[in-house]
Amino acid sequence: MACGFRRSIACQLSRVLDLPPENLIKSISAVPILKKEEVADFQLSVDSLLENSNDHSRPDIQAQAMRLAKKLKCDTVVSEISTGRGTINFKINRELLTKTVLQQVIKDGSKYGLKSELFSGLPQKKIVVEFSSPNVAKKFHVGHLRSTIIGNFIANLKEALGHQVTRINYLGDWGMQFGLLGTGFQLFGYEEKLQSNPLQHLFEVYVQVNKEAADDKSVAKSAHEFFQRLELGDMQALALWQKFRDLTIEEYVRIYKRLGVHFDEYSGESFYREKSQEVLKLLDSKGLLQKTIKGTAVVDLSGNGDPSSICTVMRSDGTSLYATRDLAAAIDRMDKYNFDTMIYVTDKGQKKHFQQVFQMLQIMGYDWAERCQHVPFGVVQGMKTRRGDVTFLEDVLNEIRLRMLQNMASVKTTKELENPEETAERVGLAALIIQDFRGLLLSDYQFSWDRVFQSRGDTGVFLQYTHARLHSLEETFGCGYLNDFNTACLQEPQSVSILQHLLRFDEVLYRSSQDLQPKHIVSYLLILSHLAAVAHKTLHIKDSAPEVAAARLHLFRAVRSVLANGMKLLGITPVCRM
Repeated sequence: MACGFRRSIACQLSRVLDLPPENLIKSISAVPILKKEEVADFQLSVDSLLENSNDHSRPDIQAQAMRLAKKLKCDTVVSEISTGRGTINFKINRELLTKTVLQQVIKDGSKYGLKSELFSGLPQKKIVVEFSSPNVAKKFHVGHLRSTIIGNFIANLKEALGHQVTRINYLGDWGMQFGLLGTGFQLFGYEEKLQSNPLQHLFEVYVQVNKEAADDKSVAKSAHEFFQRLELGDMQALALWQKFRDLTIEEYVRIYKRLGVHFDEYSGESFYREKSQEVLKLLDSKGLLQKTIKGTAVVDLSGNGDPSSICTVMRSDGTSLYATRDLAAAIDRMDKYNFDTMIYVTDKGQKKHFQQVFQMLQIMGYDWAERCQHVPFGVVQGMKTRRGDVTFLEDVLNEIRLRMLQNMASVKTTKELENPEETAERVGLAALIIQDFRGLLLSDYQFSWDRVFQSRGDTGVFLQYTHARLHSLEETFGCGYLNDFNTACLQEPQSVSILQHLLRFDEVLYRSSQDLQPKHIVSYLLILSHLAAVAHKTLHIKDSAPEVAAARLHLFRAVRSVLANGMKLLGITPVCRM
């Protein structure tokens, strides 16, 4: 593993620099495959060493690097030491590199890269991730797709690192929209349509009642009254609301199953309608609640009346708001889970909302507010199906499956599949996830069906194709070869490039764990797939000597294993045939 090599280099450096090896390990990094000028495997940045030292004179970095390199010696691990621009480069003994990396990949399996010393001393934490959070009685909008796949990735990564993760889906199941929906259903609703296609019917009712309320003040008034009845616990109003909620969740669970996503808890704003009243009392008792002329209640977070820092927490009729319910939910979760970190995954439009919620928790005396974190993401533009503008995720999933089935049918190399629809959906989802995760989460991006389904280039289809192809190699040539292998048979440049890239997996995982950006893992897996494609063309197994075939099969098996590990972290189910 990279770590054993890093530690070995760090130990030699520690003797020369008189620093503990632990202080040096993170300054030694595996050299990215695309930036290679030389054949070094690891690099020490002298600049990062000087940052850690007390020498503020910052002498010439290059001279420092050369002076330090002269004091270092090659040994059984390091076969060559050279200097670059402000760096010292280390080349690992080739046979040792081959044997160590391949054995470690096979031995660690799904834990490869996660047992690295980069993660040593990492305390196990209780982490709550709130994501997806669609609105009840509205169909699952594609706007919630990003929250769902990003939140799933963060939860997967934290879980893989050994943390105790609770996945919460905080449903928008309360608020004025239920006043509108309750009134709308009484005006335009049909019980039989509700039973046969609940979400479609509720969506149509919601659109219609919104139009009516805009033109007719009496509709808006009765919607307001219906929500007040809900807040006061009116049995009839609550029964209708409960029916809408149950039917919606049933539908969502089915869609999450298609996405390969699960939750530990389905919570919702409705859980906190009473607790939000306690929050208002607490704010009032601390002298933080101010009444406005309109009768609403606000909290001034600036303390000096700055309008941009005023947060409304109660309507004039005494009913709660989104912010109040979020405060109540955060306090309740702390009581229930005693979390070390709570992560909210929503679009960047809610950035100010969460800043205000965290600030209010702080001034209410909850020091743990600093453990709350908002992970914002940008907007997807231009996601349409052939039927026109897309509103619903299910339409997108169906479109993915249909297009992928058509693509697979037109490709001559497509295998006979037991379940072509399932394979098409898994490949299509991989395509969707990779397009979404390639850039920074905060970036907006223009959606393109053509780009999603390219089989060549940097796409999810290419990753799935590579995995299936490598799996097919193992199936064809069996595992009889895999007991042992001769490292001398894997010294071609294509083999060495793959080994050097496998060496970096722990650093990539570490980087994603620090900034919660999946793009590092995506980029790594795409490079790995390109390297595998080149190797597949040149490093033949068929007609090779048994010893050579066995070694190459070992290499391809390691690539497939790491590829599958990375894909699963991203929320992709690898396919074995396509």
